[in-house]
Parts: sequence; C-alpha cells; structure tokens
Amino acid sequence: MTQPNTHETFSRRDDTAMGSERSFGLVMAVALGIVSLINWWHAGRVWPWLCCLAVLFLAAALFHARVLRPLNIVWFKFGLLLHHIVNPIVMGLLFYLTVWPTGLIMRITGKEFLALKREPERDSYWIVRDPPGPSPESMRDQF
Repeated sequence: MTQPNTHETFSRRDDTAMGSERSFGLVMAVALGIVSLINWWHAGRVWPWLCCLAVLFLAAALFHARVLRPLNIVWFKFGLLLHHIVNPIVMGLLFYLTVWPTGLIMRITGKEFLALKREPERDSYWIVRDPPGPSPESMRDQF
C-alpha cells in the first residue's frame, strides 16, 4: 500500500477534550431551566418534569458530578457525530453560495485581480506607479 504524497495525513483522529461532568451538569440545568422559562413565558404553563430534571442536573453537578459521566460521554459523542455531519454541509454551502458565484461573476465580467495570466510578448511584469508611491524618507522607523 502506498502513501499519498501530501503534506497532510487524513487518518488522524481529532483529539477533542471532553468537558467536565460538573460543567456538563450545570449547562444542562441552565438549558432545561431556560426552556422551562420560555415555555412558561409563551404558553403560560410550566412543565413540572422539565423543572425537576433541571433541578436534578443542578444537584448532581453540585454534589455528585460522577453520576453524570455516562450522560456526558453520550452527549459528547452526539456532538462529535453532529460535527461530522453538519460541518461539511455548512462549509459546502458557504463555498457554493459565496466563493463559487464570486469567481463565476469575475470570469464572466473578465476581472482578473491577481493578474496570473502569462503574457510572453511583455518585456517585464513591473507595474509602473504614477505617482511613484511614498518617499524613501517616510519608510524609516516604520514600527
């Protein structure tokens, strides 16, 4: 089996650190509490099971964070799965909705900002500036 001749290895795994159980419990308690408050604000009713779940997460995070370890692992793996699904979609949308149309419009209009085309009949690619630019005295002590 041959190795590809690239500078990057695509076989490495992402070494993403998982958050602590305490922070997971606190975040879940706050998130569930916010969802409960939003439900109370919009619908005028409170779901008691949601409030109890928020209180349980808060108590577990503050007093016995180790019990949240299995849930933290499941939540972390779910986040990694979402990352592997959503990230390529978002990057593709970003490319095909912004970068690609810009390049297409530039090609259609004939714009070439980098001047990469070779012109063999030219003696030099030097661009003459008129006015010539800043004076040499202004280039001293730039920083």
